[in-house]
Amino acid sequence: MGHHVTVMSRVDCHACERAEADVERVCGELGATWSVEDVDTDPEWRAEYGDRVPVILVDGTEHGYWEVEEPRLRAALA
Repeated sequence: MGHHVTVMSRVDCHACERAEADVERVCGELGATWSVEDVDTDPEWRAEYGDRVPVILVDGTEHGYWEVEEPRLRAALA
């Protein structure tokens, strides 16, 4: 079964844009699926993740925040 990465993001967030680009590249290389969710569309997401975006989830579990730690993400998807 393949892994899925979710980037919890928000509009006009430059760190989020960098994280999305990194996740897109890594997932593309490793064959994992990925998606982006806007934390500001859901009050629970905003409360949970809003002060730490971008937050990276791997298979629904929080993996990291503020930036993509590429070696760690690659290991999680291997």
